[in-house]
This record gives sequence, structure tokens and C-alpha cells, in this order.
Amino acid sequence: MTADSSRISARIAAISESATLKVDAKAKALKAAGRPVISYAAGEPDFATPDHIVEAAVAAARDPRNHRYTPAAGLPELREAVAEKTLRDSGLEVAPGQVIITNGGKHAVFQAVATIIGEGDEMLLPSPFWTTYPEVVRLAGGVPVEVFAGSDQGYLVTVEQLEAARTPRTKALMFVSPSNPTGAVYSAEQTRAIGEWAAEHGIWIISDEIYQALTYDGERAVSIVEAVPELADRTILVNGVAKTYAMTGWRVGWMVGPKDVIAAASNLQSHLTSNVANVSQRAALAALTGPQDAVATMREAFDRRRRVAVAELNRIPGMVTPTPTGAFYVYPDVTALLGREWHGVTPTSSLELAELLLEQAEVAAVPGEAFGPSGYLRFSYALGDAELLEGIQRLQRFFGVEA
Repeated sequence: MTADSSRISARIAAISESATLKVDAKAKALKAAGRPVISYAAGEPDFATPDHIVEAAVAAARDPRNHRYTPAAGLPELREAVAEKTLRDSGLEVAPGQVIITNGGKHAVFQAVATIIGEGDEMLLPSPFWTTYPEVVRLAGGVPVEVFAGSDQGYLVTVEQLEAARTPRTKALMFVSPSNPTGAVYSAEQTRAIGEWAAEHGIWIISDEIYQALTYDGERAVSIVEAVPELADRTILVNGVAKTYAMTGWRVGWMVGPKDVIAAASNLQSHLTSNVANVSQRAALAALTGPQDAVATMREAFDRRRRVAVAELNRIPGMVTPTPTGAFYVYPDVTALLGREWHGVTPTSSLELAELLLEQAEVAAVPGEAFGPSGYLRFSYALGDAELLEGIQRLQRFFGVEA
């Protein structure tokens, strides 16, 4: 039967599948078929959600109040807790009415972009970027404009690069620190410079702070609204409990922003999803207001794995791995490995190299094409210590590094 292109809207048909989820799904399929694949693809902690959070959810499930619809923008108690967290960690004082609880951080990103980006508006996306950003900009009718910073810059864009990309149609900038996929963190001075540039030109900021709590080497991810307080009226912060509290499956995120923006986003959410599952919201409340010991324990483990990953990957000639100071990813530059024959195959892109490594070394990494230009691989180190090292040792053997 001939396909009818009119069956799917052009805007939806143009969406690319999430590359990170695609690689992870392929790795899991190979595992299910009996292959001993080690996957560095998924961006989620390997830890269980802390017990006190789970217990709060169990108690919430037994409470009939949580069996009903609640306000679309979120439980008042959770909105208040997010407002308190925003003041504590981002240096921005907001009222609970400036918070909307969303179905995970991804939903918060989508809704933030949809609320301020209109037809033809340009949004600057520092690259490498999370694979979802350009797709949601296009869904909103906007135009994603990539601004690339390579490993020689530590994957951090400069004001000069942003200014070169700015046009009369530039409406917003996506600011992400720490970064997925690179783990790069902007210094307080760099953050301030970018914020002042945005303020000077009346540019909106969507700041994705989902990895805010995961920094190392004494680094602190300074919020752009703390660095430049005058940006508060043109900034939307997006965040959530997924990465910090090992709660990826609970699906709780949030948006924080100016009152008119949050009111508009609340209207959208009332039609899109209504309220987030109440049990998950109660769990998130326990996460934000309860003991934080588990967060420190997980961060220590990520730090240990980060150092192992960087040291061992840098033993592979041609693989250049900058040391990340945030999140739980390393992002090696593998351009020197391309165009060379490896075990009978000559990959010419990081996509081809990733496929080769999955098939022959049984190691899954996400290729740079998912995040911007080819020539890079993303490895998540949010997996067990032994598995982390074993996978990298497989790569070392594949590329001829002696033990």
C-alpha cells in the first residue's frame, strides 16, 4: 500500500527519534539476545531511589487525597518546596505561584520553549547540546541555531560566538551548566558575561539546571539569574528530581519563571497533561525536604567513576577526553580515530564508529551526531564501577592498547 504522507502532520513527521533512547534500546535488545553488552548510553543514575522517598510514596498511595485530580500546576506544598530550593541553590527568590510542576524535566523543557518561542523565532543552542532541544524548538515553530564549541574550548561557548550567531530574530538562548552531553560547567565569570550579553540584547534565557547538584573538583554551577539578577524577568529555570535523587522513572520536573509565563504554561499544561501523578509529587516533596545524605553518597560515587573514566579513556591514542566537572558524562573527541581501519572496518563518522564498537566490542556509546557535529562519543558513567572499567578495557583492547 502506498504511504499517505497526509496521515501524519509535517511538523510531527519531522521529529527525529531520541538518539540516546535509540542507542539504549538497541543495547538492551542485544543484551536480551544474550550478548554481554555494556551500555554507557542511558543518562540515569544506577542507584535506587533513597528509601525515605519511596516510603513517602507508599504512604501517599494509601491516602485517598492522592487518588483524585489536583491543581494542574502542582501540589501547593511541592511548589513551595521548589521555590525554597530555587532560592537556596539558584539565588532567586520566587513565590510558589511562579512554579509549575511538570512530568519530568523533558516536559519542562518542552513547555518552556512552547511558551516563549513562536513561528520563526530563533533560539541559540550552544552545541554539543542535549538531543531534545532542537526538536522542541522546531515543534514550537522556531528555528534552532547551533553555536558549537569543541574540545579545545572545553565545550564552552563564548559571548563572541553567541554575538556572531545573533540576528534580529533571536528570541532566546538555551543555557545549560552542567551540560549534557559534555559535563562542562561554566565558571561564575563566564556565566555572568553571557548573562550580561543576553540582558543587553533583551534575549530570553531558558536555563536547564537539572544537573545543578552534580559538580566536582570544588566547582559550583552558578545559576545565570544569580550571576545577573536583572535577568529574572526574562529567564525560565527548568529542573527536576530525576538526576539528583535517582528518580528518573518518577517523572517530576518543574519550571520557574515570571508570573505571566508560568500562568501561560499552566494553561497549556491544563490541556496537555493536567497534574503530575500525585504519588510522584509527594515523593518529590520528600526528596526536596528530607535528608540529603544519599545525594552526597551518589555524588561521591560519580566523582570516583568520573576520574576512572577520564584516565582510562585517555589511554587510548587518538581519543581526547577533557575532564568534566559536572553531570555524569564524558565526551571524548574521537576525530583522530575516524578514517582509519579498525578490525576490517573504516568508520568515517562517530555514528559509524559507535555502531562498530557496539557490534565488535559490545560497548554502547552515543555518537556525537545526536548532540551536534560528528566526531565525538558520549559515555555516561552512571553505571557500576566494575562494569564501567570493564567496558573501557574492552575499548582499550579494541584499539590495541596493552594492559
